[in-house]
Amino acid sequence: MLLIDRQGERAETWSRVDGAAIEALPQALVRVDALQEALAKLAPGQQLGVIIANTQSVAAFRPALPLLSLIAVAFPSFGDGRGFSLGRLLRRNGYRGRLRGYGPLIPDQFPYALACGFDEIELPDTSAARQSVSQWLAAKTHLP
Repeated sequence: MLLIDRQGERAETWSRVDGAAIEALPQALVRVDALQEALAKLAPGQQLGVIIANTQSVAAFRPALPLLSLIAVAFPSFGDGRGFSLGRLLRRNGYRGRLRGYGPLIPDQFPYALACGFDEIELPDTSAARQSVSQWLAAKTHLP
């Protein structure tokens, strides 16, 4: 896995867990179906993030937006751009936390992701092996 933002490669600080296992984790990332359980167990000072499909309705979890520090939007393939629209919609609905796109995106899509409000991209190992960080950083200069 490779995590890239505007400055380059970043270290992953979030732990992916199910909703029941967020205790003692400073930054817990859960699937949307475990969000309500995780919110009920959220401790003061703990950060919570959620993983959502690119088809997810924002209305389904709009009340939780102010409580989330990270939303990771799935991009199942580089040819499926619905995640870009969802990112823009999340920002328009007031989400101010970190917005991550994850999946097999390509460097040419980085400027669009940034323009839609994404802060970072998480690439699977297979994509990261084909695309260097320098390619991603060069692509960001072509912002629309």
